[in-house]
Amino acid sequence: MRIFALFALLTIFSLSAFAQRTSPVGKWKTVDDATGKVKSVVEIFEKNGKLHGRVLELFDPPKPNPVCEECDKADPRFGKPVKGMEVIRNMVKDGEEWASGDILDPENGKVYRGKIWVEKGKLQVRGYIAFLYRTQTWLPAS
Repeated sequence: MRIFALFALLTIFSLSAFAQRTSPVGKWKTVDDATGKVKSVVEIFEKNGKLHGRVLELFDPPKPNPVCEECDKADPRFGKPVKGMEVIRNMVKDGEEWASGDILDPENGKVYRGKIWVEKGKLQVRGYIAFLYRTQTWLPAS
């Protein structure tokens, strides 16, 4: 009987390890596409039927407690701390994707039209300027 119980527990744990996230809601590690290093943890949350994302943690920032110096001065995020900043706003569900919102890159202050979706348990984050786009892959955080 103990062997059966142990086998059942191992099976449950191994299945949960292979389970992949399907919702963007939760915590995600942002990964620098040039260096491959984890830069931050962003929490994606739903508010009034729209998705938003806030920076929870920064890893190895260029200076302690960085603020968005490059943000447009008319943007209320200008000069505010990056940690705690809402960098994804107003994403609306569109099938399996969330789109029509905007994404801020606090390093360069640019705001992009964006869309996000989960693919193979990883979050795909795409920002657009005109017809050009860039996609980052974010990893699940605990």
